[in-house]
Amino acid sequence: MIKRFKLKWIGLIALLGSLAYGAVFIWSINETQTNDELLVHDVSRLFPVEVMEIIEEEEEEGIIQAVYQAQEHDLKISIAGTKHSQGGHAFYEDSLHLDMTSFNKILSLDEEEKTIRVQSGATWSDIQDYIHPYGLSVAVMQSSNIFTVGGSLSSNVHGRDVRFGPLIETVKSFRLLQADGSIIEVSREEHPELFSLVIGGFGLFGVILDVELQLADNVWYEEHNEPMDYQAYPSYFEKHVLGDPDVDLHIARLSVAPDHFLTGMYAHNYKRTDQVGAEQVEALSPLTEEKNVKRDQFLFGLSRHFDWGKSLVWGLQQQIYDPDEVRIVNRNNAMRPPIEFLEYTSSKDTDILQEYFIPIEHYTAYVDDLRELLVEEDINIMNITVRYVPQHDEAFLSYSEKETFAFVFLINQGLTEKDREHMEAATQRLVDLADQYNGTYYLTYQRYPSLDQLQRMYPDVNDFFALKRHYDPEERFMNEFYEYYQQQRELTQETDERVGTLEGEKDHYEH
Repeated sequence: MIKRFKLKWIGLIALLGSLAYGAVFIWSINETQTNDELLVHDVSRLFPVEVMEIIEEEEEEGIIQAVYQAQEHDLKISIAGTKHSQGGHAFYEDSLHLDMTSFNKILSLDEEEKTIRVQSGATWSDIQDYIHPYGLSVAVMQSSNIFTVGGSLSSNVHGRDVRFGPLIETVKSFRLLQADGSIIEVSREEHPELFSLVIGGFGLFGVILDVELQLADNVWYEEHNEPMDYQAYPSYFEKHVLGDPDVDLHIARLSVAPDHFLTGMYAHNYKRTDQVGAEQVEALSPLTEEKNVKRDQFLFGLSRHFDWGKSLVWGLQQQIYDPDEVRIVNRNNAMRPPIEFLEYTSSKDTDILQEYFIPIEHYTAYVDDLRELLVEEDINIMNITVRYVPQHDEAFLSYSEKETFAFVFLINQGLTEKDREHMEAATQRLVDLADQYNGTYYLTYQRYPSLDQLQRMYPDVNDFFALKRHYDPEERFMNEFYEYYQQQRELTQETDERVGTLEGEKDHYEH
């Protein structure tokens, strides 16, 4: 019956398409294109700004000259890759905007040491294409391979390999172009403070020119899928993921379907195997490309706009992720999951990401409270994945000072001012909930959290801002995220100083 359903599910989609195509796909038309080539925004399209000039260079000298140009004319510099950070981290109004995506050469590969040096505009896909013939693979990256290495460093991303922590763990060194035009090599031995500041520092300390990364072997995996109730997940994870030394990659997914809302769950494990025949190796070795993008966009559009669409997608996932089927896949292809189908533009709404890191011992209680909060706030949540992040605090603004489960939310929100205000208030409740369970949130997404929440969840952030001024006293490198919170800090400090002065004057007159 399961096999028959799998063969016929496209027919079901076609039937649904005839009923809902007009209602969904018209909403998915891109009505937000602009002729203004200097208007820059990230994928969320929430806070676009106009920059002074966009500079896209393939050669290092051109990037250096851009820094000197900014010095000469007292301009700010913003730095961007694919612009998937969503809080204004990659741009700044009236800045010289460095688009690094053409600065993407593979510079060297050391097969014996399993290291690679690449320019910061190279994507993980570029690296995979280059190292795949050598039997090597990326150690840590986001779930998808479309992002630039420089952008990933600036956000200190984490991946799905449970044997690794955040990306900083695999960075050997990088070259940094500073505000005065000088270039330094940065590593754990040379300029160690900058090493911890720049990785996860959102481009505020200079331009990352190139990076040396530690690689892994392109091993073979058996992919296992396991359905379960959400309450069973922590013990399952401890026994069958961390407790199994052959499991490397892992991701889980909570149901957002109304009938199984945050109760149904699937775990996906990739377990090393050497039981791969020669014919399988030949057939399965080539790097895969995403297929059926339009079909999957359509399905996800149903999920975006209808509760029955969410139920449909969850039902199809139950069929596709058959626990009785084991798929053989190499590591590089396991780290190339579909993402094109998530591309979405509309004049009415947008999709945003949020991520919260919750200590593993609080998992069940957190999910129960999260379920209630999402319903109360009427948040249109389309997907929740769960990933493991081991304790690792090398980055200055570390989100992984504890061993946590990372909850990654994909949320659809409207673009009106009222929609933004609602999502800001709801986000602040989500942040407070994470704080209640000694967790934190990922800085790479919206700047909806308050300054107080930022300072509570990242107690070193004031020192981070001070060190930004130390290494870049003219604040040459700027972005909207930094300015937003820095201005709030300055206003708070001014208010505190006024209050202190008034209290001092009051004491003086009273005595």
